[in-house]
Amino acid sequence: MSNAILVVGGGFSGLTAALEAAEVGYDVFIVEKSPFLGGRVAQLNKYFPKLCPPSCGLEIQFQRIKKNPRIKFFTQATVSSVAGKAGDYTVKVHIEPRHTAPNSADLGLLASSLTGETDNEFDFNMSRRKALYLSAPFAFPSRYVLDREMVNKDDQIRLAKSAFVDLNENARDIELQVGSIVLATGWKPYDASNLSNLGAGAIANCITNMQMERLASAHGPTNGVIKRPSDGATPKKVAFVQCAGSRDQNHLNFCSYICCMASLKQAAYVREQYPNAEVTIYYIDLRTPGRYENFRNKVTADERISLVKGKVAGLEADEASGDVILEVEDAVRGHKSKVRHDLVVLATGMQPSLAGDANPYGVTVDADGFIVDGEDKGIFAAGCAKQPLDVMRSAQSGTSAALKAIQTVRGR
Repeated sequence: MSNAILVVGGGFSGLTAALEAAEVGYDVFIVEKSPFLGGRVAQLNKYFPKLCPPSCGLEIQFQRIKKNPRIKFFTQATVSSVAGKAGDYTVKVHIEPRHTAPNSADLGLLASSLTGETDNEFDFNMSRRKALYLSAPFAFPSRYVLDREMVNKDDQIRLAKSAFVDLNENARDIELQVGSIVLATGWKPYDASNLSNLGAGAIANCITNMQMERLASAHGPTNGVIKRPSDGATPKKVAFVQCAGSRDQNHLNFCSYICCMASLKQAAYVREQYPNAEVTIYYIDLRTPGRYENFRNKVTADERISLVKGKVAGLEADEASGDVILEVEDAVRGHKSKVRHDLVVLATGMQPSLAGDANPYGVTVDADGFIVDGEDKGIFAAGCAKQPLDVMRSAQSGTSAALKAIQTVRGR
């Protein structure tokens, strides 16, 4: 029997599971595929229930990790294979090179001197980044990562002179012996380019809800100022289109649980910045369960925020003005109309990361990509790997998974 626990995924549920297990005396390994811990929460402007910035909750978790010697984490790492049984697993992990030295100095000046740039995936391609970068000011580990593939010849000369950069670092593979596994593999925004009728990717001033989070973030592409992507203009009429690809047999069959609350939150972002702006939320059913009902009532009490129950059939761009024209059916009034807005936000759903991805864990996923078994093998799903959840419930599921993992390594 191995007393160690593997946590796959360094988002909020994975961090919670790792800390809960480590703080009661168990060794924990975290394997995270991105260069930094924090998951999707790190990309938000604010998150429920207290509408805190992500640095608030995550920095507490990061401090707990730094102070706990029982936790070891590997970033830019993926699980290659899992062999064994509950209590005795051998896990092979592939780790991509970071190309920077551990405990290196602040490489911000070196990064800014580089000439090459690429789309910034952390900002959902609404900004550009250098080859040497941190995803956010509060990124953890606070250690720059080098995107080796985008280094041009001039930048290579600059980087080669730094004592803290190793251009020749190679990938490596390691083996971990663990007794139980927590799969906190998280979620990815549904690919909005699939929504051809809604103009995703083809209409400049039609963005996704996660892009809106980045626009509203002080660390985002516009330093927190919500602007139209096409021309940087102040949006005066903003539309939110709910269930963009969700509850749709052609896309995501399920309700993603958080989208209605996210749009209400983002409507408040717009109104806080622009007192004269008008916001319309087009919805099928507005779902704000439990304690979030009070938040809904507070937001919708604003006279400049309107709710229209109706399905948006299509979007088209007015090339001259940059406005977006929505074709929408008002289910209450019983009529169809075309309505002009200067910015449209699509509430795209949460798709589990394992959907269409490698699954070396020996667990079963359903047609949507959610994990449906594994507990009899000592493998436990947490957070949005199991079902759509908000941050608070993701943390709770991380605690639950940690307790079950501990029972497994103790032989129940």
